[in-house]
Amino acid sequence: MSYMEKTIVELHEDLKKGVVTSDELVKESLKKSHEIQEKYNAFVTILDDAKGGNVTDNLLSGIPYGIKDNYSTKDILSTGSSNTLKDYVPFFTATAIKNLEKAGAIATNKTVLDEFGMGGTGTTGHTGVVKNPWDRTRMCAGSSSGSACAVAAGVYPYATGSDTGDSIRKPAAYCGIVGYKPTYGMISRYGLFPFASSLDHCGVLSRCVSDAAIVVDNMKGIDKNDMTSWDSSDIHLYDSLNGDVKGKKICYVKEICDIENYQSASDELKRHLENFNKTLDKCRELGMEVEEVSIDKKLLNAVASVYVVISCAEATSNMSNLTGIIFGPRGEGKNYIEMMKNYRTEGFSPLIKRRFVIGSYVLQAQNKNRYFFNAQRVRRLVVDEWKKLYEKYDAIILPVGSGPAKHLDGSLDILDASTQILEEHLQIGNFGGFPSITIPNGFVNNLPVGVNITGNCYDDANVLNIAYALENSMEYKNQIAKEVE
Repeated sequence: MSYMEKTIVELHEDLKKGVVTSDELVKESLKKSHEIQEKYNAFVTILDDAKGGNVTDNLLSGIPYGIKDNYSTKDILSTGSSNTLKDYVPFFTATAIKNLEKAGAIATNKTVLDEFGMGGTGTTGHTGVVKNPWDRTRMCAGSSSGSACAVAAGVYPYATGSDTGDSIRKPAAYCGIVGYKPTYGMISRYGLFPFASSLDHCGVLSRCVSDAAIVVDNMKGIDKNDMTSWDSSDIHLYDSLNGDVKGKKICYVKEICDIENYQSASDELKRHLENFNKTLDKCRELGMEVEEVSIDKKLLNAVASVYVVISCAEATSNMSNLTGIIFGPRGEGKNYIEMMKNYRTEGFSPLIKRRFVIGSYVLQAQNKNRYFFNAQRVRRLVVDEWKKLYEKYDAIILPVGSGPAKHLDGSLDILDASTQILEEHLQIGNFGGFPSITIPNGFVNNLPVGVNITGNCYDDANVLNIAYALENSMEYKNQIAKEVE
């Protein structure tokens, strides 16, 4: 086993004992970064001048990690994986990254994402497609595709991500690792390139639950620069992990998990849901009560549309400052209007431009009530349904997606309207700002699949402890991707 395939705690012990130095860890991470880049295209920038740091009592000190390239990093290229910022070097560092720097963590690269986080495939970044380290014909999902790929491939034990709909949690499932987005506002969003401000969450991708807890313990905290952040100083995620879940009550949603709802179910979907049912049995063996609940299918089927309307509207507003005048490469034209038009027309990918068109349309005065305000109303109805469940249950457990990673060309994937809620239900965690974590729970066709656990706001410690207990009852903790032939 190479050092970068170890957990944070194992690495910290090795550093403290003098078995390895921080410089040696950084060199290994950089070497692996270049190897992975050639195979999977996971990085925008590899920080070859990175050096080891001091080893303190902080578990993260001296250990390499990766930064998703929509986090602002002072004097380091920060592109958001977009041609509109292909040469942008910020003058400040995001609060979450500053907090990791204070802990002594060492960044060794900036990872590829779908352009500005708008996409679920890992194929729209300006540097090209990110390939899955388990199977290069398959996607990593997105938008935290590069971070998920690198962690799964053993470049380092963790990387930062951001999650607006499922952008940490689905890539984690596709790559066989852990993806955790905490309660909205636990981690400051200051310095994270905004996509949809009411939905955006900072978070982490790692290979085990305890590592995710350690990282978020160090990333979180109230920040005067983010009015949505809150004081979580009395929450200690890593110290709260004890694996005792006897008596905990969890539920799953029949309309999402029952194979009878999917008339044209693929073999992959059937096996995925069979695997999920085995995971429920694991929960029962751990002493948890597991119950089935029912949610109005009309409400569930509205989730994807609500997400599109709200996220596109907020993105259109947030990215109106991308003009090429304030920062970014200047567009061509005889006046500033022509220059902005050229910059935005030539710089953004077709996917982004479509989202801006949708956002602008739903925000027009004559359309706002019919689309944007109605989407907000349905969002509230969905969140209220989930809140009712949390009055009785500690968490909701659901399968992630409709199976393992989808093919990059899409030719062999069978997706229809019936599987939409399976693919999109993680967005509910963003609607309500709920803490939500994905962990690997098995394989389908030699490819990893995942299960998601979501709890009530501010109940992060409980959610992580349930995931921790479940993880320890299975065989997929700290697994490294093994590419299939």
